[in-house]
Amino acid sequence: MSNTGLEAEDVRILHHLQNDGRMTNQALSDAVGLSTSPCWRRVRHLEESGVINGYTAKLDRRQIGLGVLAFIRVKIDSHNEAEAEDFSQQVSALKEVVACYSIAGDADFLLQVVAADLDSYADFAMSVVRRLPRIKEMQTTFVLKEIKGFDGFPLDCA
Repeated sequence: MSNTGLEAEDVRILHHLQNDGRMTNQALSDAVGLSTSPCWRRVRHLEESGVINGYTAKLDRRQIGLGVLAFIRVKIDSHNEAEAEDFSQQVSALKEVVACYSIAGDADFLLQVVAADLDSYADFAMSVVRRLPRIKEMQTTFVLKEIKGFDGFPLDCA
């Protein structure tokens, strides 16, 4: 058992499901070297314990009309917990924000944002993000070329 509480079989299951969440239980059990019933029980346990928190399809953002990928570093002018939580809730409701992180360093939040094009991004940034409460400063970095996008967690680093 690792320091995460996951056994080797669990890690193998996670590896395969992270690469193909549509695998049948039979294919998964064959791939990880377990019979179908124990494999199914382990998957259910991983789901119920929150290690697996859903299944999704990986989409190519450009193929669905989202040509712009940007990161916005945001500084807020107040650091009390209630106002930071208010900011977090409002950002979480924005569909263009596909990820948001509270960060350390010279900014408070990092937002990952998608938009159809630069004009759409500019409208969103200036009429929505800039108007969020307590924004002191925001800085955008545009992705010119996606070298390696998020493709799952490295299970051997845990």
